[in-house]
Amino acid sequence: TRLSDTKMSSGETFRPTADFHPSLWRNHFLKGASDFKTVDHTATQERHEALKEEVRRMITDAEDKPVQKLRLIDEVQRLGVAYHFEKEIEDAIQKLCPIYIDSNRADLHTVSLHFRLLRQQGIKISCDVFEKFKDDEGRFKSSLINDVQGMLSLYEAAYMAVRGEHILDEAIAFTTTHLKSLVAQDHVTPKLAEQINHALYRPLRKTLPRLEARYFMSMINSTSDHLHNKTLLNFAKLDFNILLELHKEELNELTKWWKDLDFTTKLPYARDRLVELYFWDLGTYFEPQYAFGRKIMTQLNYILSIIDDTYDAYGTLEELSLFTEAVQRWNIEAVDMLPEYMKLIYRTLLDAFNEIEEDMAKQGRSHCVRYAKEALRFASQNQKVIGAYFVQAKWFSEGYVPTIEEYMPIALTSCAYTFVITNSFLGMGDFATKEVFEWISDNPKVVKAASVICRLMDDMQGHEFEQKRGHVASAIECYTKQHGVSKEEAIKMFEEEVANAWKDINEELMMKPTVVARPLLGTILNLARAIDFIYKEDDGYTHSYLIKDQIASVLGDHVPF
Repeated sequence: TRLSDTKMSSGETFRPTADFHPSLWRNHFLKGASDFKTVDHTATQERHEALKEEVRRMITDAEDKPVQKLRLIDEVQRLGVAYHFEKEIEDAIQKLCPIYIDSNRADLHTVSLHFRLLRQQGIKISCDVFEKFKDDEGRFKSSLINDVQGMLSLYEAAYMAVRGEHILDEAIAFTTTHLKSLVAQDHVTPKLAEQINHALYRPLRKTLPRLEARYFMSMINSTSDHLHNKTLLNFAKLDFNILLELHKEELNELTKWWKDLDFTTKLPYARDRLVELYFWDLGTYFEPQYAFGRKIMTQLNYILSIIDDTYDAYGTLEELSLFTEAVQRWNIEAVDMLPEYMKLIYRTLLDAFNEIEEDMAKQGRSHCVRYAKEALRFASQNQKVIGAYFVQAKWFSEGYVPTIEEYMPIALTSCAYTFVITNSFLGMGDFATKEVFEWISDNPKVVKAASVICRLMDDMQGHEFEQKRGHVASAIECYTKQHGVSKEEAIKMFEEEVANAWKDINEELMMKPTVVARPLLGTILNLARAIDFIYKEDDGYTHSYLIKDQIASVLGDHVPF
């Protein structure tokens, strides 16, 4: 039986609370009047504009130096300021696209960088460009091992693969093996070893842009490489610090909202992770024009996290049945059927959507909000988030372990990434048309791939903690029971599925023409990156002390000049 349905001797319902650790941040981002410093914003903006124009000239100049242009664009992107120069970068990449990298002269670094930048821009350059680096037996040449910069570039390029590109799979295996060996045997400088370890832990394709920008600035600061452009670096630092103030102000407002809700006191069984969710959403899009999007994403995802924990770690099956019905009805009158603690959640959910509709009405886009509601509540129960939560609650109540084929459709829905993607699009203005929301609701390949990454990485990292406290079976338990294999074998198979999901995302982002605008696809890519960050080695959302330092790196102190 489900623990939450068993009765204690006193007749009181026993609930399987998970004893989640409390918020690490609480009022940290709440500002008082004395915290608002007098800053000469005019002077800062003038300097920002002047530096921006200098960088713009750099990108549009040097038309006859393609290798120099490649390296400049790479640095602009890694420093997190490419959003200022989207047209200039697109024009430059289009001009670089037809350039044939001379097979006898171009080195591994240049070919790899050219390949990666074009693919990042949605241009499906052939992976055959790497054939020249193989020997007569079809293996990568052993002479490449000593070209550390080239090996790093090939490693990063290979993560732009789509399914069936075996040479890129071989490239990852080859570079990973030899880069690890170089570090282990102290064949590189400590600084280069740090760069290699950073790349091996998380390749650029899977890295959140804001975290990479912070790291790359520090890396450039600590090297004496004259190739790095000081004007670009100073612009990136200034831009980072300006955005940091904006992001802190957004968190200040969200913290006020969180404090007014007081879920920490009223719903103590749930994970209290406002700042972690804001960081997640900041990973989705950090640019200033998406401030509204970050606000509504954080609010809706915070409420959804509370609901998730209510289904997983507190509610009885009878209570959850009532809440599921109330969400299906979506009417404030349904609140009367709920127990007291659920009334608070239900009212907050409806209030949040009402406020978003009012805000969207000012943009003439209130009709878009219904798609987010539908992702939660409409259609058959195994197709929408709340219904999927309830199916899994019933499975747990019955002690039922489904087959992996039965589990995955429900679990892909309950990971809620279709809902999260829909929410993120609400904040993207005119990019997100009615047709775009209809496209999401059809569960296209790129949305499904992001959901697969979310579900399987969550299950692989979180299942042991969840099973100890009592939880519905994860993909690991379902697969091992059905096929009689070890946990390690199941994880190996799921890691391959995650790798293929990344290849599907790459494929979809290189489709011509793209089904939806590239910024929307970029948002889905960033949501997949956020999952890779949070669930890389453990469940960093549940055990958020694991990611506290990284959060502080992009929401803490200014980058020094």
